[in-house]
Amino acid sequence: MRVTWQALRREVTAAGHGAARAWAGPCRERDLAAQAVKAALAAWLAWAVAGWWLHAPVAFVAPWVAVVLVESTVYRSLAHGLQQLAAIAAGTVVATAVALPLHATMAAMAVVLPLAMLLGQWRRLGSQGIYAATGALFVLTGGPVAVTTSAARLGEALFGAVVGIAVNALVRPPLYLRDSRAVLKDATEETHGILRAVAEGLAEGRWDAEQAGARHERALRLHRLVAQARSSVEWSRESLRGNLRRRRAGPEPRPGKGYDDAVLVLDYAAVHTTGVTRTVLEAATEGRAAPRPHPELARRYAEFLRRTAHALRLYSHSRFGHEHDEHDEHDECDDELRAALARLRQTLDGLRGELVRATSDDPDEVATYGALLAQAHRLADQLAVSGT
Repeated sequence: MRVTWQALRREVTAAGHGAARAWAGPCRERDLAAQAVKAALAAWLAWAVAGWWLHAPVAFVAPWVAVVLVESTVYRSLAHGLQQLAAIAAGTVVATAVALPLHATMAAMAVVLPLAMLLGQWRRLGSQGIYAATGALFVLTGGPVAVTTSAARLGEALFGAVVGIAVNALVRPPLYLRDSRAVLKDATEETHGILRAVAEGLAEGRWDAEQAGARHERALRLHRLVAQARSSVEWSRESLRGNLRRRRAGPEPRPGKGYDDAVLVLDYAAVHTTGVTRTVLEAATEGRAAPRPHPELARRYAEFLRRTAHALRLYSHSRFGHEHDEHDEHDECDDELRAALARLRQTLDGLRGELVRATSDDPDEVATYGALLAQAHRLADQLAVSGT
């Protein structure tokens, strides 16, 4: 009981914080609240016309379809609307055709429901296939079966779909560019923090296994952040399809090449950061075969990591840090990024020379330094390509 009460308190607290964020300004919580209000509005409008004004015989179908078609994107509302209407129509037609000659609800269910469930697995109906069985159940459990009633049910479903799609498309259509930008910036800041922490430890000669393990765990979680960023970019791209707000979305880059390049850079950074933290962890752990770099070489590599972290932050600010289209500020940030990338390349060249001088004939040492250098080259090259 105590655990349940504590869990309930956490949920209530989280809900309160979400409500506060939604009230304070644009955020994911506000978007969710807007979608909920729009869904309620769509259902209300559908019922006001079909039930209150026209007194349609199966008016409940219209608000039911309308509320479920206020989707997370306009494109999804359109696609799912067509699939749902096709599924409902198929289930309704099959149920009507079987129930009329049988004159027995139980027998009709035994025949129709397996057919409707199989029909719902059709690939072209996607996630809306279940509505074939739902449409059939409405026919079989909604009173006497008649062609006119089934036709009215299909008409109400069509009307509800039109209302739901129209409300989603015309009333604050969802747009998720802000979400993608925030996820990309968060992933970049986390990468920056890890690289800076590793650089400080290498520069000061600290080989603490516990701290190295904690940094490696953070680096492993970077891959999840990158996956979230990639998913968010795809979500943003979908939210622009058929969206009337796209012209008012502001100057931030559309989720096209700029966003894809940023995800690719973060993917390289995550791989590089994970490799570095793993190497440091193995060198810091007692009894492991991985050799510790020479202090001078460690300081050189720490400088490379610091410059990499700085270049990543500048890259993020250059691509996603501007809320308004201030051309001079953007150009200044691009100039800083190019200068940082030039310094990063110089540092990498010096590091390569230092590695050649410091590496012995020990295979383990050659493998360790070679892996670090290869990862450093890949990340620097990707930053240079995406930053120009």
